[in-house]
Amino acid sequence: MATNIGGSGGGGCCGYLFQVIFGRWFMMFASILIMVGAGATYLFGVYSKEIKATLGYDQSTLNLLGTCKDLGANVGVLSGLLAEVAPPWFVLLVGSVMNFAGYFMIWLAVMKKISKPKVWQMCLYICIGANSQNFANTGSLVTCDKNFPESRGMMLGIMKGFVGLSGAIFTLLYLSIYGNDVKSTILLIGWLPALISLIFVYTIRPLKVTTHPNELKVFYQYLYITIALALLMMALTIAQKEVHFSHYAYVGSTIAVCVLIFLPLVIAFREEYTSWKHTRQLPVVLDQPPSPKSKSNPQIQREDSHEEDE
Repeated sequence: MATNIGGSGGGGCCGYLFQVIFGRWFMMFASILIMVGAGATYLFGVYSKEIKATLGYDQSTLNLLGTCKDLGANVGVLSGLLAEVAPPWFVLLVGSVMNFAGYFMIWLAVMKKISKPKVWQMCLYICIGANSQNFANTGSLVTCDKNFPESRGMMLGIMKGFVGLSGAIFTLLYLSIYGNDVKSTILLIGWLPALISLIFVYTIRPLKVTTHPNELKVFYQYLYITIALALLMMALTIAQKEVHFSHYAYVGSTIAVCVLIFLPLVIAFREEYTSWKHTRQLPVVLDQPPSPKSKSNPQIQREDSHEEDE
């Protein structure tokens, strides 16, 4: 007799949600969000003038800060060495702390909530904040590379595409939340990427590699979303140059961008549901009790044995 695996009702729903949260596709979505928050270094041109005006720096000092920012953003050996000896959650945790600490100290200095820091201190703050992006990249990209070995090329390209768009996304986000308050932008790039990494700190982890018949097709869908997001950001950037955007226009644009960013979550739910449904429908063959007709008569067995002896 054959039956199907799985329960019904609340137990089945909980099992499905458990599979989604701890599945490969949800981890892919979490990595995309981390990549979206990993481009804070592209916003230096937005808030650098505020640092220059508030702290009284000249252009050469501002250039020094930019150099330290680039140094921190491009020295990724520390995150790589840490990833060799520590799990991904620890790499993401260290990056989250560094991101918040670096940019939060810059925000405190610009808001004059602390005494004016020395130039070398500001260089250290921005270097730490920029270097935190490497920990986010390493923790998520290396793990995704291990979990999707058959599609690693396309996966890495999609991830880097979201990193490239992150600067424009953050600009639109701060305009819709804070308006023209540039100082608050520093606080935004301090707490938001750190919060994203903390939320998904246990989601990003090596998983058992399983075969997926439509894996390449799913990654093409991710690619289409990335292209659509890039075209939308380009159109919004051009529109901002041509017409005046009100606050409500920025809010509406941000909502449209967020819808595209969260579309991979829909893909994750769909793919995990297909896998979960397939698992529930696997037949299990149960042992059947022997039929009474198949039981042998002891007397017949003795006669057969006697004939064989003769």
